[in-house]
Amino acid sequence: MSTSERRAHGAGAGRTTASAPTGATAATPPTTTTTAPPGATRMLVLATVGFLVNFWAWALISPLGSAYRDRLDLTGFQQSVLVAVPVIVGSLGRIPVGALTDRIGARVMFPVVSLLTVLPVLFIGLVAESFASLIVGGFFLGLGGTTFAIGVPLVNAWYPPARRGTALGLFGIGMGGTAISAFTTVRLTDNLGAEAPFLIVAGVLVLYAAVAAALLRDAPDRTLPQGSFLARTWATAKLPATGQLSFLYAVGFGGFVAFSVYLPTYLGNAFDLSPEDAAFRTAGFVVLAVAMRPVGGALSDRIGPIPVLVASFVGIAVLAALAALELPLMPIGTIAFLGLAALLGASSGATFAVVGRLAPPEKVGAVTGLVGAAGGLGGFVPPLVMGAFYDRLGDYSLGLALLAVVSLGAALFTRGPVARSARADAQGEPHRT
Repeated sequence: MSTSERRAHGAGAGRTTASAPTGATAATPPTTTTTAPPGATRMLVLATVGFLVNFWAWALISPLGSAYRDRLDLTGFQQSVLVAVPVIVGSLGRIPVGALTDRIGARVMFPVVSLLTVLPVLFIGLVAESFASLIVGGFFLGLGGTTFAIGVPLVNAWYPPARRGTALGLFGIGMGGTAISAFTTVRLTDNLGAEAPFLIVAGVLVLYAAVAAALLRDAPDRTLPQGSFLARTWATAKLPATGQLSFLYAVGFGGFVAFSVYLPTYLGNAFDLSPEDAAFRTAGFVVLAVAMRPVGGALSDRIGPIPVLVASFVGIAVLAALAALELPLMPIGTIAFLGLAALLGASSGATFAVVGRLAPPEKVGAVTGLVGAAGGLGGFVPPLVMGAFYDRLGDYSLGLALLAVVSLGAALFTRGPVARSARADAQGEPHRT
């Protein structure tokens, strides 16, 4: 990259909305367009593939939830805990992983985390034989879920503000790793043996780590953070955008995660579907949500993320209320769940379009870690709530009704405090630290 190109990229990547032209807000797309530097597309592809293969590993337990329940005689709540443990660890782990990515870069973090994830994958597939050992394996399997906080700051640093919504939305396609798991895990287990999916994923992770170590590069003008981890995390937590976006992501991405890990269990218990049929339908849900994430990001670049978020959350509230009626799957139930998939995916893309615009460049990883942790935690709680309701009431309706209420609250919150913060940022008020 030439000196002039580096300067042009640094001006785009380092600019926050505090110095943006008047009228460029998180509610409206920025008016300045700049070209991404050479190599940006390659880095986006490598980051997306890394996100995908690690999420594939992260989601290995979920499709086998019914099999573990039958084999180990688990209660509904125990089954919920089993599929939710990787989610909470992968969520909370994004905070230190995001901060480390800001400090040492994705070039190091992606290969290291991918290789470390191999260990719990092999432990679960080859060693774990009890509920307790599966919980231990699932705890460390959560490491694969932290790669989201590695990829976002990498992509954000390579792309100028006017293109970050689209770029981060495309990166979000890596969520499709959960769809690969849903499509393949049960079938591989049935056809090749219980160890097969775990051995295959371990091999893919090792291959990706080698490719990433050879080809991945951090942006040449990446802004390095200053201060200790605790000081930077506390300063990031105090940013107004961090708390606001954490709530929105907990609803949007949290809803996606909750459905992706618990939908096989829900469909099996509520509609008596076979594990393979339930896994196949879950994969369809995940694929649609993944496809809509870049759509949400692209729409945010075009019309602004605030309108996209408000429309998505209102639609989620309506469809969750419809799903709470537990009507027959064909056609009403299927329409409701596919609509939820599309809107949850779009809202996730729009949320990180806001992160890409409002987060200071040197804190994108830290903000991503905190917001991503909130999103993962938003996916951890619903399976536990749904499992508890089912054990006590034999029904899931109340859990889906709660999703409708929370989503409506998220729409109002976006239309109020989040929109006001976006307007204040556009007027040149500095980021709070």
